[in-house]
Amino acid sequence: MDINEFVEMSLGRWRSQRSTHHLAFAHFEEVTSTIDIEALPTEDSKVIELCKTHDIDPQLACSPFKMSWEGESDWEEEETMAGSTILVPIPDRKNLTKGRLLREQGYAETIPSIGEYQIGEDGTFLLVTKYDRAAAEEKIWFATPNLRFRVSLIKTSNGQGVTTASFSSEIRSLNNK
Repeated sequence: MDINEFVEMSLGRWRSQRSTHHLAFAHFEEVTSTIDIEALPTEDSKVIELCKTHDIDPQLACSPFKMSWEGESDWEEEETMAGSTILVPIPDRKNLTKGRLLREQGYAETIPSIGEYQIGEDGTFLLVTKYDRAAAEEKIWFATPNLRFRVSLIKTSNGQGVTTASFSSEIRSLNNK
């Protein structure tokens, strides 16, 4: 599987159940959410703008997409979590199974970011992103075309300690309503 196939398999609406351990607070959180992933054309102005923000030629972009989410947490019961971000894969010129992933809004810190991705022979997508105060590691794999799993770690900036660990199961909504 290469980045184009991975993004194509990810498109659609997903219902997500996430369990998160916030180790620093000794707290366990459950989050249910809806995630929408939609393809964007490489000519989209936001794709071009994100590439230019990182001094990357927009012609190197492939399979850009927008991810939007809305969810509820048992920790912040009165607050609905919602947001969206643009993601732009920049594959290695010789190998579409690895490269960089530009994000309009990061996972560990809500700033633009660049992560390094690699897709293993088994189809597992691994993304490592270094931020100013933290590092994020995320693995995503498909059990079936309509069921995927995601494991995320937020680490200290030096990568030695884990502050947050989460596991998500995501089921594609075949109804799209």
